[in-house]
Amino acid sequence: MSEAANSELRVSWEQYHRHIEDLAVLVHRSGWEFDQILCLARGGLRPGDVLSRLFDVPLAILSTSSYREDAGSTQGELSIAKHVTMPRGTLSGKVLLVDDLVDSGVTLDKVQKHLGEAFPGVTEVRSAVIWYKERSCMRPDYFLQYLEGNPWIMQPFEEYDRLKIEGVAARSTS
Repeated sequence: MSEAANSELRVSWEQYHRHIEDLAVLVHRSGWEFDQILCLARGGLRPGDVLSRLFDVPLAILSTSSYREDAGSTQGELSIAKHVTMPRGTLSGKVLLVDDLVDSGVTLDKVQKHLGEAFPGVTEVRSAVIWYKERSCMRPDYFLQYLEGNPWIMQPFEEYDRLKIEGVAARSTS
C-alpha cells in the first residue's frame, strides 16, 4: 500500500474489525505460540481484546501515551505506566505485544526495553500491529499493512477525540 507523506488513510468500523481479524490470522499462521497478550492502551486495546478472545489467552494492559495534544493528532513525549494490569500473576513467558500501529517506532522500542527490565519472567516478546509505517525505527514481528510515507490513519474511534461528551450529548436521542 502506498500513501503520500501527508495523506490520510480513513478506516471504517467494518474495515477496522476485519483488519484485526486478518492480523490474528497472520499471527496464527506463523505457528508461534504465546502465553499472554500485552496490549498497549489506548490504540492496542481493541486489537488486544479481540486477539485475546480468539487465541483464548490472558490479556494484560500497559498504558502508554504520546498522542495527547491537538485532539490526539500531535506526538509528544512518551509516557509508560509503571504497572501492567492483569487478572492474576505477573507478566511472564512468551508475550505477544499488540498495538494498533507502529508510527515512529519509539513506543515499541521503549516498551520492549521496559519489559526486559521490569519483567524478568518474560522469555520472549513478539509484536503485532495492524499498520507499520515506513518511517519507523522498529519493525514489528507481525503487521498487516506496510505504509509508505507517513499517512495519518483516521481510525473510526478517533471522532471521539474531537467530538467530546458535549458533541455526543448534542446528538443524543435520550
